Amino acid sequence: MCQLFAHQPQRDYESQTRSLRIGGHCTSIRLEMSFWDTLEEIAAKEGMSLAKFLTKLHNEVLDHHGEVNNLASLLRCSCLIYRSRSALAVSAAAIAEFRGNATVILDAAE
Repeated sequence: MCQLFAHQPQRDYESQTRSLRIGGHCTSIRLEMSFWDTLEEIAAKEGMSLAKFLTKLHNEVLDHHGEVNNLASLLRCSCLIYRSRSALAVSAAAIAEFRGNATVILDAAE
């Protein structure tokens, strides 16, 4: 089991600091590359640049909670939520495909 984790590409867990302007303020965020990759994927899926997506997320958190205590942690958790929901969607699609194939097989057997 540890091989699954130990053999991952080092690039995925190397950190990168990026400077952003959010709400007119400059800030720097340090995340592992796998998180940056996931955030860029989410932003592209939403039809936004990464900067625009992060600004929108930050503003929505401000509207909902009144403050953003730890933006880097919020971003990491957002990536985990996105990946877990993506995995559930893939699983649901696989189950639906299996059921469809099983119906075809049963129909052919009759």
